[in-house]
Amino acid sequence: MRLRALVAMALVLTIAPAVPALAEDTPAPPAASASESPPAAPDGGAGGTEGQETPAATPAPPPADATPPPAPPLPKLEAGLASDDDGARVIVELAAPAEAAPVAGEARQLPDAQVVLEPADTSFIVVEGTGESLAKLAEDPRVLSIRRDRTYSPTSLGSLGSANSLGSAGSLATSLQVIGADKAHAAGTKGQGQTIAIIDTGIDAAHPDFGGKVVAQACFSATDDGAQSLCPNGQTSDPGSADANTAACVHEQVNLCDHGTHVAGIAHAVAPDADIVAIQVFSRINDCADEGGVCLTAFESTILLALEHVAKLKDEGRNVAAVNLSLGGGLYEGTCDAEPDLAAMRSRIDDLRAKGVAVVAAAGNEGVSGAGAPGCFSGPVTVGATGDDDTVPYWSNHGSVLDLFAPGLEIDSAVPGGGHQVYSGTSMSTPFVTGALALMAQKAPGTPDALAEQLKTTGRPITYGTVTTPRLDLNAAIAGGTPGPPVTQTPLPEEPADPPSDSDDPSDEPSEEPSDEPSEEPGPEPSSGPSPSATPSDPVPTPIPLPTVTVTVTVTVPPTKAAAPTVCTRGKSTKTLSAAQWAVEVTRGKGKISDATLGCYLGMVTKASKVFSEVTSASTPGGAYKVLKPAKKTAKTRLESELLASWLNWANGSVNFTAKIKETATLKTVLTSVEKARLKGSAPAASTSMLKKQVNARRAA
Repeated sequence: MRLRALVAMALVLTIAPAVPALAEDTPAPPAASASESPPAAPDGGAGGTEGQETPAATPAPPPADATPPPAPPLPKLEAGLASDDDGARVIVELAAPAEAAPVAGEARQLPDAQVVLEPADTSFIVVEGTGESLAKLAEDPRVLSIRRDRTYSPTSLGSLGSANSLGSAGSLATSLQVIGADKAHAAGTKGQGQTIAIIDTGIDAAHPDFGGKVVAQACFSATDDGAQSLCPNGQTSDPGSADANTAACVHEQVNLCDHGTHVAGIAHAVAPDADIVAIQVFSRINDCADEGGVCLTAFESTILLALEHVAKLKDEGRNVAAVNLSLGGGLYEGTCDAEPDLAAMRSRIDDLRAKGVAVVAAAGNEGVSGAGAPGCFSGPVTVGATGDDDTVPYWSNHGSVLDLFAPGLEIDSAVPGGGHQVYSGTSMSTPFVTGALALMAQKAPGTPDALAEQLKTTGRPITYGTVTTPRLDLNAAIAGGTPGPPVTQTPLPEEPADPPSDSDDPSDEPSEEPSDEPSEEPGPEPSSGPSPSATPSDPVPTPIPLPTVTVTVTVTVPPTKAAAPTVCTRGKSTKTLSAAQWAVEVTRGKGKISDATLGCYLGMVTKASKVFSEVTSASTPGGAYKVLKPAKKTAKTRLESELLASWLNWANGSVNFTAKIKETATLKTVLTSVEKARLKGSAPAASTSMLKKQVNARRAA
């Protein structure tokens, strides 16, 4: 069956899922008084008999000693899966590892279903099947839940070129001095006796920078008819190798798997005496988004297996101090601990912490206040990026969900083949903290939370807006040195002053759907960046972080000699566009927004939205056009058209999550509510009308 909703971008390396940026529930309305009539249903229907008032019944109070009724069980099948006739790749969670084989056998007997992964000693299997077959499988009492096997991406940006507009860049050596690692090394603290695990795109263990410190490797790589294993043995797992030089990693003489070696090189530079365990979790996709591009994607199932593998290593006696996750997916403004679709990943991370292993995760590079998963969990140490002058680059995610900043601008580190490359991103910041935790574990052993807290309380405070996030300072944490004086960055991180060479604001085009709706100024956005201005003829840069599907790690192929990449962040438009106007923009040769910018926006949408990563594909301009201008107009296609236009207006910067849409409802709460309804299969006409009139037809000043 065909792999759905994978995103291929002309931009590269993002490691982080597509859970919506709207991870919070819409606030419940206040309870109606006994004299009030039931409210109208969202689709215009009445709560009672049409034309009649239904009196509110007052239920009799239960006896004082009555046992409260049990809470209704949560549905096993993730919303939207039952109606998926095309087939979806899902994780089937089971009550115990012993149930895996019999449930897999049952799944194989179902029509239009196949078991694509049956790991040993693990309480889940991976199945691909239609909604009907998955619904039947969910009836098995041994099955706890069935959810989509989301994908994740690496979170690096490639070389940014004009570093002076972003903050002070420097070599790896200067960044080590910024965090005080050189002083810790001089005092004899280099991570002796500790082990660091790097869950990423594999490693070149023979690179001279590592000096033989790579002591163990493993690979977990998903396969089906759309994904190719990156394990050296070509199978879904390889217990002995995560070689980043394997033939499947190379495309047109370019190594797609360089991210993991680069990340490991940074961690090793911070903790040179620590051992390294490298785990490959990515797969190669040779037809990304049906456009023929080659990219790398990490499925949630392989990340779960990697986390379990680290836990087993710890149980077997290997002294793993920290695990590095420079990958992620989704966009969450706050913690995502309560998100049910991410519960399995969170539980495995919490299990590692309970065993004494710190988990360090990249915040992401969308330039927003928040983080992707797993960085949005409260358990990991979540890391954003700074320059060597402690300036927060405009592309780094930031805000209260972050625990630390660390250098992440223009960091030179090892890449496969014995060479070095300069990359930027929160992917690069994360291993600085991972290595630092190894030094802390050597110097003053303690729980992961205690060690992380020591790093936070001794870091140099960086204040922006109402938030203060410490920048890693190892000298202060280990040797008791004095951290640098507080830094205040006002305004919040912004894009470079130089405007793009071409105009990406299509708001001057005549509207195909003129509106008399009054203009309304959207609320402030914590941070945003410029629209990419690269034309389709520009060479594709080295991997840079782009949101992929729900939980997707997508790395697009760079050329051998790449130009400085354009960073994918939200645009700066001041006017919203209607669905019809967006249909013009996504039509090749007709709109004013460049193909590269549209690719950026669609990548953000498929990462932030559940509907457009899981129910309806809109990852390419062609797919987006079919949603914006559906051939057959039904209640569902009309809703999806206005919903996609709303997301694109958000990506273009013309409306923010905090913008008031109706009464006290913000864009964030409105999109959350509408997406929940669509995932359940409904399409209220009132919701379609609200998006059309209150979001897509309004004109921001």
